[in-house]
Amino acid sequence: MKNIHQALVKFNLHSTIKVSSPIALSALQSSYPSSAGSFRPELIEPVFKPMLDFLRQTGSYLMVNAYPFFAYESNSDVISLDYALFRENPGVVDSGNGLRYHNLFDAQIDAVFAALSTLKYDDVKMVVTETGWPSKGDENEVGASVENAAAYNGNLIRRILTGGGTPLRPQADLTVYLFALFNENEKDGPTSERNYGLFYPDQQKVAAPVRGGVSKSTTGNTWCVANPDAGKVRLQAALDFACGEGGADCRPIQPEATCYNPNTLEAHSSFAFNSYYQKKGRGMGDCYFGGAAYVVTQEPKFGQCEFPTGY
Repeated sequence: MKNIHQALVKFNLHSTIKVSSPIALSALQSSYPSSAGSFRPELIEPVFKPMLDFLRQTGSYLMVNAYPFFAYESNSDVISLDYALFRENPGVVDSGNGLRYHNLFDAQIDAVFAALSTLKYDDVKMVVTETGWPSKGDENEVGASVENAAAYNGNLIRRILTGGGTPLRPQADLTVYLFALFNENEKDGPTSERNYGLFYPDQQKVAAPVRGGVSKSTTGNTWCVANPDAGKVRLQAALDFACGEGGADCRPIQPEATCYNPNTLEAHSSFAFNSYYQKKGRGMGDCYFGGAAYVVTQEPKFGQCEFPTGY
């Protein structure tokens, strides 16, 4: 990594090209609960401290490969499938910090954040370089199916596009890469290892398009609401777009109209964002607004105003 970085410095490319190397979650000594996340002690001095120093000095990212499937497959008796697939569930409370997690992916990422914090590397940024779910597995590979793969991939994309960090790092700007585009039909190992792709090697789709998996809630209607953590400037800019170029119906939030009260930026933005989201058919990315909004599965309430569920 250092040699490659030195070569980039030689050609003045080090500012635009960063060097890193991915780690698997097996590099953690502990990942449950998330607050107890820590690196394997035998790897700290020879591997992690020098690597994290390098990432800090060069402004690079810690690359992490996170697969909730492995944790679920090994502990399906105690881990809910809904929790693993980002579906509606009561959540799991971290006994160490009291935070509630509604999906296994966030819990795994926060375990890595906790491990970084333990070593005093909170400032090192993270990117998820691999995550996915197999569409097929051996008999003992619980949960590997086309339906579950489509649910995981679709709900993951919706989770990332709607913005927001993790319970431990709510301001974290997560970048996630989905694994993989194609099934690796000649790969060794368990059947699941050959079946993470969105397409077969002959370019046929493994499941329905990912877009179809994220456009509608598995439990019914969905709504788009403002993210109060986005700040007033971003919310106002997104509201102006929605009511202007976006074509949202903002008449109900005008003075003296039915949804004007409560007269707050968050309430007005939520109404406008949801109007735009519903008109667009609740498609992938229609509730993003640069991170100023996110999707909810329970109808939002602002005063007596009812939010539309479709057009």
